[in-house]
Amino acid sequence: MSESETIIARKAKTSAPSATPPRETHDATLPCGCSGAQAAIDEMPDEELLYDLADLFKVFADTTRIKILYALMGTELCVADLSEAVSASQSAVSHQLRTLKQSRLVKFRRDGKNVIYSLADDHVYTMLNQGMNHLCE
Repeated sequence: MSESETIIARKAKTSAPSATPPRETHDATLPCGCSGAQAAIDEMPDEELLYDLADLFKVFADTTRIKILYALMGTELCVADLSEAVSASQSAVSHQLRTLKQSRLVKFRRDGKNVIYSLADDHVYTMLNQGMNHLCE
């Protein structure tokens, strides 16, 4: 039994049945003459993790959310300040903040009656910078 078959068998014994069947392995050479597909198949993350990653990137598909994230780089702001910074209504900003909180890109804390928002961690800052660097190359 190959290593990948052993891992699949072990997962099948220790976890509940999954909606996705285990990946089949193919050792055949591809029509192009290369045989690198197996390494790509072996390194491919689980389907559920790929869906989660796709959902994370969908959050970045809205310009208002991107503006909010950029406004929060290096500072904490309340909804009123965010609204002014991104030129959107407080209602629209609150709606987008809900999505950003659910995706764990933004965190908040209470300061009396105010709720203060900031980036959740350095990963968010890095993702924004990497995206901008990619566009500017």
